[in-house]
Formats: sequence, C-alpha cells, structure tokens
Amino acid sequence: MDMKKWKENVLAMPQKKAMPILSFPCVQLMGITVKQLISDSALQIEGMKKVCENIDSLTSLGMMDLSVEAEAFGSEIRKSDDEVPTVIGRIIKTNEDADNLKVPNVTSGRTNLYIKAIETAAKEIKTRPVFAGVIGPFSLAGRLMDMSEIMVNCYEDPDMVNTTLEKVAEFITNYILEFKKAGANGIVMAEPVAGLLSPNLVEEFSSRYIKKICDCVKDDEFMFMYHNCGPNTPLMLASLIGIGADAYHFGDAVKIKQILEGMPSDILVMGNVSPSAQFRNGTPESIYTVTTEVLKECSVYKNFIISSGCDIPPMSPWANINSFFKAVKDFYK
Repeated sequence: MDMKKWKENVLAMPQKKAMPILSFPCVQLMGITVKQLISDSALQIEGMKKVCENIDSLTSLGMMDLSVEAEAFGSEIRKSDDEVPTVIGRIIKTNEDADNLKVPNVTSGRTNLYIKAIETAAKEIKTRPVFAGVIGPFSLAGRLMDMSEIMVNCYEDPDMVNTTLEKVAEFITNYILEFKKAGANGIVMAEPVAGLLSPNLVEEFSSRYIKKICDCVKDDEFMFMYHNCGPNTPLMLASLIGIGADAYHFGDAVKIKQILEGMPSDILVMGNVSPSAQFRNGTPESIYTVTTEVLKECSVYKNFIISSGCDIPPMSPWANINSFFKAVKDFYK
C-alpha cells in the first residue's frame, strides 16, 4: 500500500474516521484473559479481526504491549488476567550494567509472537492499513533502569543513559524492520516517559534517537506514527516535529487544540479522549459528550483525527467504545 498517498487521502477527507489506540479490549469479545492474549499469536490475530468487525476505525492496530521489548532484554514481567503486563524491578543499576547490556535477537522472548500476528493480520485484514506497536527508546531504557532512576541519571550520569539508549534504539530499529518485512503498513511508537522531560532533555535523550530510527524504517509504503502522552509535549513540539514522523498522537494530559496550533498542517495529529476517565470509567453518555466537544473544537483542522489519549484499558466497557464511535459518526453526518 502506498502509505504516502493514503495519508494524503486522509488529509483530504472532509469526514474523518476515528483511530483510537484500541487493542486489548478485544479480550472481552473473545472471552479470554489478557494473559492468554499476550502469549498466543493466533489469539492476537483473532482479536484484531474482532475489533475490525465491531468498529469502523481508520486502521487496524496490533497489541500495544510495551513490556515485550524489556522482556527481550531480560526484565521480569508481571502478567495478569485483566491488565496489560508490567515490568518488575530493574536490570541496569551501574555503568558496568549498561556497558555489558547485550542487544538481544529481534525474535527473543515474545517478540516473535507479535511479528507473526502482524504478518498474518497484514494478509487477512484488507479493509484498512495494519499498524504494529513498539515502545520508544527512552521509555524502554526507563523500564530497564527504573523510571525514577533514569530521570535522575539524565543529570547525574548521562553517559550511562546514552549507552543504554544506543543499545535499545538498535533493538527497536531491528524490531520495526521485522514488522515491516512481515507486511505491516506502519508503526505506532509509544514514548510516554519522554513526556516528563524538559525540551532540552527530550532532544538529547529521546528525539534524536527516534529520528535515527524513523529515518531508517520510514518510506512511502511504511508510515511512522509517534505517541507521547506526557504533560510537557506543548513545550517540546519543535523537537518532536524534527523526528520527521508522518503522524503524532497525544494524550489527554494536554489540550489537543493547543498541539494542533503548533503542528504543520500536512502532518496528522491524533488524540485525545481520556482512556481512563472516559473509555474505562465513563458512561456512554459522558464519552459521547466529551468526544463531540473535542470534535467541535478541533475538526476545523484538516489534519486532526479523533482518537483515545492512549491505549484503551482491556476492561473498558464496549458500550463506551461504541458510544465514542457513534459520536464521531453523528458529528460528521
């Protein structure tokens, strides 16, 4: 698929389809647990198909499991039936740990399950482009080093942070290239931890690494989407634009209209109905109202695509998800 042309078509559409980060709620449609889903590529394929059958979204998205890459590096993962997996502890405590960190094979751990799922989904889902999901380099380094520790080390031991970042960026690049080879039409890179950095630090410890990754993987047939749900994103737009992504996705910690005012009109900007306050804990009535309000404020921008602010939690009621899509359909109708 010519994704450059696809993006141009989306920009030109007067009526935009929604593109929420919707993957894990498929467990409810299938009657399985999250733990089962993350361990079986066949279930992941079925889950992607179920989501496509139930909602008319702009794209099909693979599971946004941001524990996979850390697990490949050797981190311990806590799995549960109803929540996405989380990383336990840290494996990088010293400069020596960073120096000795080995870049794993791209099919280490559960990564191969996700690659296989995307490969089959890309062949079988023909109604919309198929995107895979990966974690960003600073967020992955934070999982290996501990979130609090990496924030301190950006000031106290930047060499250790950069050593780690070089290695995780190499792995992420290889991982994305495998998704590309498998037939994915694009990638969504989630870099949430970078949203806590200052504008200067985000360039040094996140954006410049992502730009290298983006330059290596992006072309006319493979789209690069960047996600950051941190509160500091309005202050770092220049750095983020410099990454060169095709699309940017923002969380509900910021006003999406403020972001749109600072973004070029030929770059897709997506967000930002709250995944926790609305999709997970709201009501069909409340999410309909909030979604309509965001659309009223932002639909004047031709590059705006309504979305969730981040990955929608697994047990979010489908009544809320359906109400979100109804609000989008009614608004554009």
